[in-house]
Amino acid sequence: MALLFIAKDPNTNGTQCPTAWVDDEAQEIVVQGWKAGEALLAQCLQSGPIPDSEAVVRLPIRMVPAIREACDVADRLGVR
Repeated sequence: MALLFIAKDPNTNGTQCPTAWVDDEAQEIVVQGWKAGEALLAQCLQSGPIPDSEAVVRLPIRMVPAIREACDVADRLGVR
């Protein structure tokens, strides 16, 4: 199966919006969000460096149900 679509942000245009998936082969929850701005990135860097292979993205709180669903799906699929 690999990538299982969970949900898009219901309050955006439906094409370019925060999205959640579960990748059962890679055993990961995958999210698309808005890029963090410089101010947010600076705050995040106070906790430690962010490797070039990683990124900080923002998701609206209204996406919590989708993230919970992704976690539940991952759990049911045995993703660890």
